[in-house]
Amino acid sequence: MGEMQRIPCVIMRGGTSKAMFLKANHLPQDAAVRDQVILEIFGSPDVRQIDGLGGADPLTSKLAIIAPSTHPDADIDYTFGQVSLTAPYIDYTGNCGNISSAVGPFAIDEGFVAAQAPTTTVRIHNTNTGRILVAEVPTVNGRARVTGDCKIDGVPGTGARIMLDFSGTAGSATDRLLPTGNPVDTISTSNGPLDISIVDVSNPCVFVRAKDLGMTGQETPQQVNGNAALLALLEEIRAKATVMIGMAPDIQTATQKSPAFPMIAFVAPAADYVDFTTGQTISSKQVDFLSRMMFMQVLHKTYPGTGTACTGAAAKIAGTIVHEAIPHIDTIEVIRIGHPAGIIDIEAAVDKGELVRAAFSRTARRIMEGYVFVRNA
Repeated sequence: MGEMQRIPCVIMRGGTSKAMFLKANHLPQDAAVRDQVILEIFGSPDVRQIDGLGGADPLTSKLAIIAPSTHPDADIDYTFGQVSLTAPYIDYTGNCGNISSAVGPFAIDEGFVAAQAPTTTVRIHNTNTGRILVAEVPTVNGRARVTGDCKIDGVPGTGARIMLDFSGTAGSATDRLLPTGNPVDTISTSNGPLDISIVDVSNPCVFVRAKDLGMTGQETPQQVNGNAALLALLEEIRAKATVMIGMAPDIQTATQKSPAFPMIAFVAPAADYVDFTTGQTISSKQVDFLSRMMFMQVLHKTYPGTGTACTGAAAKIAGTIVHEAIPHIDTIEVIRIGHPAGIIDIEAAVDKGELVRAAFSRTARRIMEGYVFVRNA
């Protein structure tokens, strides 16, 4: 293969997302050259990613770079990248909770961490945020277990239950659970004054009331993504929040250079709504509130893992827009978030202003291993 070089690659599903897993030592050390190689692996920029492995969707255009740990309290280093479909750009400013759920099984199966039956704890150093998250991975015969009875909405079938605790990721980008110091801030928008809550766990997230946008919180991806005015307003709010918490110097840079993080969600009290993937009605009694979270300027078809951890934390912080949407929030530990394709549970607890628990269950599995071919520079 004189004109091509081959790079070991594993494709893994983590939760409701899919990523290319690459080992750092198999990639060029120079960051610019490395990113060019990665873009070619994915076939980006191209909305179909036809000449690469990307799946032509933000949820399948994800990257995990794995290396031995550089942190004394962790077992492995994990760098997440969100590979753009439309620009020659990889966003390394945040983490992905769904892909994080596949890091533990990968670390065990690749020999980075010794398996301890029946469950192996993997302490993952996420280099994007400098924080440690803890994965509890079921294991059998020295490998990560794949089969099990855990069902997560947005993924067919069942799998082994992986628990991820993100409580150690508070202040991931801003060093503060509440980056502005306030549970609610009011900003000016082209639509008038608007209340927002910014919370930073795993990745910072911006929360707004659905009703303040003229929405119900029951919307499907098609309804949101087909509403150009709403998409523009949500990105305006997100970009202004990005500048507020110091992740970008201005709103143009926020949109161009930090398009994935922070994420933005609009929330509403519990109500009946239709799961867009099945057409079945989810009852208001099955959820504690509704949330629709944006990712890369379109509606996430399910709910992001890091967004789940952050939303759970926000629910437990008095005064936030999420907290006010759940009248009984102080009586529950497991919070049920109603998203477009079902329900995701998050165990969350805040004690004296400190996040002490933000754990949810995911499933993950190895789909393919082999080599990906890229052109020699």
